[in-house]
Amino acid sequence: MIFYKYQGTGNDFILIDNRDGGVQLSREQVAHLCHRRFGIGADGLMLLERAAGYDFRMVYYNSDGGESTMCGNGGRCITAFAKHLGLIASVADFVAIDGPHTAHINDDGLISLHMKNVDELHIGDDHTILNTGSPHYVLWVKDVQTTDVFNEGRRIRNRPEFLPGGINVNFVEMTQGNLSVRTYERGVEDETLSCGTGVTAAAIAATCSETGTFKTVLTTPGGQLEVSFRKDTPHSAKDVVLTGPAVFVYKGEVLL
Repeated sequence: MIFYKYQGTGNDFILIDNRDGGVQLSREQVAHLCHRRFGIGADGLMLLERAAGYDFRMVYYNSDGGESTMCGNGGRCITAFAKHLGLIASVADFVAIDGPHTAHINDDGLISLHMKNVDELHIGDDHTILNTGSPHYVLWVKDVQTTDVFNEGRRIRNRPEFLPGGINVNFVEMTQGNLSVRTYERGVEDETLSCGTGVTAAAIAATCSETGTFKTVLTTPGGQLEVSFRKDTPHSAKDVVLTGPAVFVYKGEVLL
């Protein structure tokens, strides 16, 4: 099987052209391919498939082998992959598990991905819960670099109120308006270098109950991402766009 490897701010993915429908992977096979010791190694795997009325369909699996919700970094990477395959020029209209998306490949090579609207923000004393295509728990911390992301993230992810699906957990430090984010991702069950839907959630949560038009640059261990959006009401967001890199790493062949 031919595969391609892409990464977006260190969030890495296996991409497979499945327009002919010939690739059918079990949960165990996906998990094996994503394993960093016995397989190719990746945070997730995506199949690019045909979809009537769209340039393609994005089918996303976490590294544990389970089909998952939307992935922002993955959405940019599969857009770059579609351009490589000759399916698009600079604009992609595709459908994912959370609905339609449009992505633009900019002149500087960065990709701007239109995310779903956010209908609700649940704001607590030290956290905000919202869904940006995937469910996220945004926790404000004083020092993100010393935070125990793995253990604290796993504890929150598995709290009874979030089961059985669990929730992604973002630890966010705000310093003079700058946001630094580290994320524990469900399905990967570990910290990733970056999470697209996670930084989107953090940027929106940082506006609290404000309204207006916003543009935020966020720093992750894997690099910087930009999120822009509009809030007409304090607890919703629309015109949400995630902008960042999508980099081809290598092409390979694997025997299943």
